[in-house]
Amino acid sequence: MAKSIQELLIEKSVEAVKSLYSSDIPASQLALQETRKEFEGQITLVVFPITRFSKKSPEVTGQEIGAYLQEQIPEIESYNVIKGFLNLSFTDQYWIEVLNDEIAHKDFAVFPANGKRLIVEYSSPNTNKPLHLGHVRNNLLGYSVAEILKAYGYDVIKANLVNDRGIHICKSMLAWQKFGEGETPASTGMKGDHLVGKYYVVFDKAYKQEIDALKAEGQTEEEAKKNAPLIKEAQAMLLKWEAGDEEVINLWKTMNAWVYEGFDQTYKTLGVDFDKFYYESDTYLLGKDIIQEGLDSGVFYKKKDNSVWIDLTAEGLDEKLVLRGDGTSVYITQDLGTAQLKYDEFKMDDSIFVVGNEQDYHFKVLFQILKKLGKSWADGLFHLSYGMVDLPTGKMKSREGTVVDADDLMQEMFATAKTRTEELGKTEGFNEEEKEALYNTIGMGALKYFLLKVDPKKRLLFDPNETVDFQGHTGPFIQYTHARIKSVLRKGDFKEGTAVQPEKISSYERDLIQALAGFPGVIEASAKEFSPAQLANYAYEVAKLYNKFYHEESIIKAEDETVRTFRLQLSAAAAKIIAKSMNLLGIQVPERM
Repeated sequence: MAKSIQELLIEKSVEAVKSLYSSDIPASQLALQETRKEFEGQITLVVFPITRFSKKSPEVTGQEIGAYLQEQIPEIESYNVIKGFLNLSFTDQYWIEVLNDEIAHKDFAVFPANGKRLIVEYSSPNTNKPLHLGHVRNNLLGYSVAEILKAYGYDVIKANLVNDRGIHICKSMLAWQKFGEGETPASTGMKGDHLVGKYYVVFDKAYKQEIDALKAEGQTEEEAKKNAPLIKEAQAMLLKWEAGDEEVINLWKTMNAWVYEGFDQTYKTLGVDFDKFYYESDTYLLGKDIIQEGLDSGVFYKKKDNSVWIDLTAEGLDEKLVLRGDGTSVYITQDLGTAQLKYDEFKMDDSIFVVGNEQDYHFKVLFQILKKLGKSWADGLFHLSYGMVDLPTGKMKSREGTVVDADDLMQEMFATAKTRTEELGKTEGFNEEEKEALYNTIGMGALKYFLLKVDPKKRLLFDPNETVDFQGHTGPFIQYTHARIKSVLRKGDFKEGTAVQPEKISSYERDLIQALAGFPGVIEASAKEFSPAQLANYAYEVAKLYNKFYHEESIIKAEDETVRTFRLQLSAAAAKIIAKSMNLLGIQVPERM
């Protein structure tokens, strides 16, 4: 059908107001929604905006509009009015055509390229330690948002800004130099990021001992922190790094290479990727030209100590330091420079920063400064702020006892998936290699779904045991439903492209078709709100509706051949949309279980 039923309903409702009440209502004032489950109907027109033209009660107005629409649109079978809501029911024939002509079409829910380019920056790890649970949420969110935006027609660049310099990395380097005895990932069998992280912890312990010793000699906590020999050595190392000292630079390159190898393994297991890497070691000096630009235009001002500031009190923010008096950059100096670098390189329309909500203020300041500097692209900047991930205490131990390591977490997910899957006997006929692949698919599906089904802005409590449940609101439930459908299609010997027209359909079939028809709208809403949660919850609804249909209707054993073929076709469409939804979340779905 050239026009969607929604477009037709709005168009005919505008006509109805003109015909019945001799008035013009703007189409934008009319709202359609899905009919609530407790009422009969599939699409509901909200009548209240029309009453000011009809000068009648919502009930009477609804009846009059309903009668007009039923006469004009043959697909409407019946209607009812509840208060100010006109609930419309559509003919079985209409829903059959929706499946045959729209959902089963290869271009269904495929959006054309919109000619806009967008950068999604996520992950942003520090090279002094491995990725942890917070990074996992960040990576999954960034990857999924990028995939959804790509599906919606954007040209998307996935970027990763690596924090690979500064005092934190010097701490690991110094501790390795002092206490490492030449250890390498190869000699220890440790992943490189874990080895470097180990020496960050070693530094911290030794530093604390020095602080305690100085306090025992009578120094205050503050004095001891500044005077401890280790921190002074780390600061000296940082100055040497900035001066390009060959020995320090070589050690830095060696240890960072270990970390990147470790990160690559974690990213691969997590199933995320990047098109572009930025490194702070390359970008930390950027931004100084922008500071000069701001001074020349009067956006920034200098204080007596030569430091450069911006006053954002009128915007409800504070005064902000953008360059130190000695000419060294602060964090925001570099961020201004990197933002300009990204624009110069990609000329993107929009840029999304996936960063935790503890940085909300920083991004407000950053975006405001860029706007004040007159950067035309500053309006396209967006901070996708997400909440922290909490754990039930004592559920998981990490190496350092404070944060949960991403690699440990994924291994635990695989182990939990293995235990649950074996308990339920869902691996019959699988060889060892296939079993391992299945446990990984289920374990990662459970982890990703649990973290993505919640609105990004919300803080969430992550309990590994809750995630691998084949009955609940989980990834494995949806994955199992997909495998079930594939089994039905194999047993029914289904062939793609077999469209048939049964005489009538059941309410279970109709509800499923209606849900599948909503898929493009869900992609659009998820893209516009940068929220994979909408898509995740949609996939769960489709899986639930399919299971209801599966339990209530005979599919393979249906007596009528047309009905049997139609139900197989509906099953194939459900499998395809579940798989596409889950893939946009970065989740694989198994063909069998």
